[in-house]
Amino acid sequence: MHKPVFATNRNVITGGVYQSTRHDSGHKHVAGEALYIDDMPEPAGLLHAALGLSHCAHGVITGMDLSAVLASPGVEAVLTVDDIPGVNDVSPSNHHDDPIFAEKRVMFYGQPLFAVIARTRNEARLAAAKAKVSYQEEPPVLTIAEARRSGMDYVAEPMSLNRGDVEAAMAASPHRIKRSMNLGGQEHFYLESHIALAIPGEDGDITLYSSTQHPSEIQHSVAHVLGVPSNAVTVEIRRMGGAFGGKETQGNIFAAIAALGARKTGRAIKLRPDRDEDMVATGKRHDFVIDYEVGFDDEGHILAVDAVFAARCGFSADLSGPVTDRALFHADNAYFYPAVRLNAQPWRTHTVSNTAFRGFGGPQGVIGAERMIEEIAYALGKDPLEIRKRNFYGEKGNVTPYHQTVEADLSAEIIGKLEASCDYQARRAAIREENARENANGGIFRRGIALTPVKFGISFTNSWQNQAGALVNVYSDGSVSVNHGGTEMGQGLYIKVAQVVAEAFQIDLDMVKITPTTTAKIPNTSPTAASSGTDLNGMAALNACNNIKERLIAFARDKFQVPEDQVIFLPGRVRVGNREIEWPDFVKEAYGNRIHLSSSGFYRTPDIYWDRKAGRGRAFYYYSYGAAASEVVVDTFTGEYRVERVDILHDVGASLNPAIDIGQIEGGFVQGMGWLTTEELWWDAKGRLRTHAPSTYKIPVASDRPRIFNIELLNKPNHMPSIHRSKAVGEPPLVLPISVLHALSDAVASVADYRIFPNLDAPATPERVLFAIEALRAKG
Repeated sequence: MHKPVFATNRNVITGGVYQSTRHDSGHKHVAGEALYIDDMPEPAGLLHAALGLSHCAHGVITGMDLSAVLASPGVEAVLTVDDIPGVNDVSPSNHHDDPIFAEKRVMFYGQPLFAVIARTRNEARLAAAKAKVSYQEEPPVLTIAEARRSGMDYVAEPMSLNRGDVEAAMAASPHRIKRSMNLGGQEHFYLESHIALAIPGEDGDITLYSSTQHPSEIQHSVAHVLGVPSNAVTVEIRRMGGAFGGKETQGNIFAAIAALGARKTGRAIKLRPDRDEDMVATGKRHDFVIDYEVGFDDEGHILAVDAVFAARCGFSADLSGPVTDRALFHADNAYFYPAVRLNAQPWRTHTVSNTAFRGFGGPQGVIGAERMIEEIAYALGKDPLEIRKRNFYGEKGNVTPYHQTVEADLSAEIIGKLEASCDYQARRAAIREENARENANGGIFRRGIALTPVKFGISFTNSWQNQAGALVNVYSDGSVSVNHGGTEMGQGLYIKVAQVVAEAFQIDLDMVKITPTTTAKIPNTSPTAASSGTDLNGMAALNACNNIKERLIAFARDKFQVPEDQVIFLPGRVRVGNREIEWPDFVKEAYGNRIHLSSSGFYRTPDIYWDRKAGRGRAFYYYSYGAAASEVVVDTFTGEYRVERVDILHDVGASLNPAIDIGQIEGGFVQGMGWLTTEELWWDAKGRLRTHAPSTYKIPVASDRPRIFNIELLNKPNHMPSIHRSKAVGEPPLVLPISVLHALSDAVASVADYRIFPNLDAPATPERVLFAIEALRAKG
């Protein structure tokens, strides 16, 4: 009989917490062995689905002739709204405004109208293109400015945060600045597009393999569409090829169509849209217009803030309400506002409904805060870093605009350490001297530098979502399996939870089996989002482990007649009194004595509450902190630029896995840098997304990585009792590249000797950088 082999060092387990353990699928990715849904063996009789999309952004459907579609080679069926036995809605909210198929009116260019079921994917796609649809077109409202002018409504109830007397504080301020900035959206561009595979079972049951961050959301949506209870739908996902928030709700429609096809044909159905179709038909990060007024004194202390965060939300609510809420939650970033008024405007437009994206509105809020800091610095002729330091939470106040007290603030500590370690002051002085010489000599290149912080709240602002379940099974040979409600999208959640389980039982990591997420084992899962995956699911798994350990301790106590405190779990063994028993032997003996070796676990985040209507509460369990210093060089003739160096100091508490966390910081930074520099979404006057492929939409590539990229973890245990005192790492790093945007702004400002604020919008594409340079030269 095979017996597990433990590490030679009997004082340490291999792969427990705080160790830099490789990603469980990393080697499989390199070797091409990691299975995604499209790699799974196809069931016998599998059919393929394809979407039929609208070619009108706003209007009434006056006719839809699908006869040529039905007659196309290989076509087995066409799905329309008439084939839906339940509700024609996959909305994740209670607005019920996300139809699977448009019925009478289309609300954006690329909205699904029908679906084709055919023998092959290519046959389905070719057939879908043969539909003849006529429209009575109406003028589309495509931008925030148009929505404001035309009096469009909001897709969700807007939120407002208030504290203090803003009018009085603003009126009394020695200095005031009132301005606006535009902030673009972002395509998720996950490597694996949306995909769903539906397999019909007996009694009307459906098993779905869906590339989703939220299996229970898929389960509920499909059940409603089919008109069946949730227990008739099982959703499973082992891994996704990226998601970044784009698979929290947007997978609903693909899963629902696959399930409808399976119900209608009695055969397995796979739906995988083409990359262009995926980009056209699915939501993005919200683009914002931020209108702000800030009052401040001669030293740069902020006295009052009045800001409006207007978002282009698209045709339906989706998650726009919570996204714009979170923008307000982060509109202070790391700074105390003595008097503040923040308002959200979630505007409806005739574009695809925008959705969750890594940061979930938080990065847009932080951009507003950092923009005001930069404005103040230029107005007073001071270093922006000096203004940042003067406004940190601390002596003058530590209550946020939503009335939560900021505890254990690390902003000043992190900024101070990074400022020293990256030699910020000396480099800034050298850059200014170099730029002055270039100005005098008619040089082409200008350098810029900026150091910016991040304070990011960790928890779902929908308090009820802060819960998780897990299932841990210990088998009679000592091996262990763990299942939980979190999903793996490349971020390393599975390996971290497995490390928690290994640590709990003091066994080597290779004895812990990670199993696919499935609603059949863990019901009512929360989405893997809000940077809370490890916090929630790690704690739930630990709870399950502790339940089993309690039984094992009680067994050893009774069996060997020793006090409970003399039953101690050691690496690979259990000490019971004066004897040590190898883990597999101990488990086998417990099994022989009929000890239950399986347990569910549960966790809900304590001490959080939120009253949205009042705008008050303790919305976040804790805050994660970080800072980045970025240096760029800009070609003033073309606007092109290069990120030369980035230094990051980031707070992840006591890191469960430093290697995974550093990887998340690297990836988050580059993704955020792409959002703020090269990635530009553009719709034409007819509402057609023209940046719908890699040829027209520019995500960062390997050569865009900073030439020098230094990352250090603060490694300071969380002051709150999180899982092994670690902190979240998924979303906060995406905010760090705001330093790149402001470094570009710093370089642009040098052409006018830093006298004029560049007013550089994002994304700061080379074109926008060049326009900003030319505008400063014209003013100078």
